[in-house]
Amino acid sequence: MTQGIIENLITQLTKLPGIGRKSAQRLAFFILTMSSEDARGIAAAISDVKEKARFCSICFNITDTDPCSLCSDSSRDGGRICVVEEPSNILAIERTGSFDGKYHVLLGALAPLDGITPDRLKIQELVDRVRADGIQEVILATNPNTKGEMTARYITGQLKPFNVRITRLAYGLPIGSDIEFADEVTLAKSLEGRREM
Repeated sequence: MTQGIIENLITQLTKLPGIGRKSAQRLAFFILTMSSEDARGIAAAISDVKEKARFCSICFNITDTDPCSLCSDSSRDGGRICVVEEPSNILAIERTGSFDGKYHVLLGALAPLDGITPDRLKIQELVDRVRADGIQEVILATNPNTKGEMTARYITGQLKPFNVRITRLAYGLPIGSDIEFADEVTLAKSLEGRREM
């Protein structure tokens, strides 16, 4: 009987991204050694997020209140919107402490071959926000890959009719790296995005 419940836990844990059978086994046995209170806390947190999490009706970030805390924060600059592909991108940008504007989550990137067309993303909602909310700058923070570039170019085309500044995150060499180890694309983007000193 005990082996059955452990095996079930291992099977459930392998459903998480990046968790193979061995990692799931380690996690399962770690959970067994946790206090009942800690284990119940994890279970309750998973249950809460599944029951209460939803998308903000303004920016489409994941939230348990609508609008989300970022959209509700009057101290943030409402004239600037940073456009990201996924809610997890907001966490990364917020960790920098360098952006005090609002966000807009597309919930993906254009991938026509995979059936991800503009109508499947929150692009029209972004256009509507720019039209209605007096936005001065839209910062395109889509991923620096083919899908992200295609998405950024499409959004730029959609926003051209409006009097709004459209910027793109800079690309370049990571701090602490050596130029000789940079790939050609990164080095080319670094040259394109150079700035005055």
